[in-house]
Amino acid sequence: MNTAVRLGVTAVAMLGLMATMPTASAAGQSAPTVNQPIETIDIKGIKVDKEASEESKQIIESNAAVAVAAANVCGTGYTISTNAVRYGTYGTTYTWTNGTTSGSSYYDKPICAVFFNDTGASKSMGVRLRSNYTADAPAEDFGTYSSYAGPVYQKRGYCGTAYSYMKSGSTVVVDNIFTVGSCN
Repeated sequence: MNTAVRLGVTAVAMLGLMATMPTASAAGQSAPTVNQPIETIDIKGIKVDKEASEESKQIIESNAAVAVAAANVCGTGYTISTNAVRYGTYGTTYTWTNGTTSGSSYYDKPICAVFFNDTGASKSMGVRLRSNYTADAPAEDFGTYSSYAGPVYQKRGYCGTAYSYMKSGSTVVVDNIFTVGSCN
């Protein structure tokens, strides 16, 4: 993706494509079925996985415009936030899903990841997304970017991992892996 497009990302209104739908969450209920959607909550007009961490919810609430921009980078349909992780003043990684199931498991949901550069200067950085299946190759985008790395996609990445990396000069300032989605 060219730099002009990366720099041209602006926050726009999210499309309300998925309604909040219930899932089995009480103890003793059976595991989610293939067609069971992710239960969401609304945070400033953004659909967020109800099981997302409190930190993710706070990150989205504190800067909803940037979260919307991250969803827009992922493209049409990626309207449910599954996770957000902030790395001090360096950057924030967001993961999104469209809520559909791409395989035989509830956890086979398509995922998109974007790592935003919050420094205002070009940095060596990247994002890598692994699915929850070891046979799937990781999707990654590494380079020198002033706005963001990604988007990267996995067809069945809901219980996979997202890796974020950033170097400032010769110092690694972000080197982190987190789980995408609420998985046990």
